Amino acid sequence: QVRLVESGGGLVQSGASLKLSCAASGRTLSRNVMGWFRQAPGKEREFVAAISWSVTNTRYADSVKGRFTISRDNTKNTMYLQMNSLKPEDTAVYYCAAADMNSSAGVVITTRALYDYWGQGTQVTVSS
Repeated sequence: QVRLVESGGGLVQSGASLKLSCAASGRTLSRNVMGWFRQAPGKEREFVAAISWSVTNTRYADSVKGRFTISRDNTKNTMYLQMNSLKPEDTAVYYCAAADMNSSAGVVITTRALYDYWGQGTQVTVSS
């Protein structure tokens, strides 16, 4: 059984940086597409970033492009989200996810419904 655990969230001021981690256990996810989503109070869970299992391709939501960087270390079964220049509108619970499907090396997935495994989330709060 796959388990995903996020860490690294917290309360920061506008303009600060945070790095989230997503540690996977249960089995290796080195051949699984992974991604980050977030959910603000009263809003739908939305796509933030995704990375192919080959690490060659990434995709970002327009709202975070240029500020956030997704990465992964398949040797550690861990994915990361470096968040710079944080804004109050980035405040949300951040979730990591993994898709349980065979995919080509460069595939990234932005659709929430295509992800099978989810972490419990980590809170990120950005004050103005």
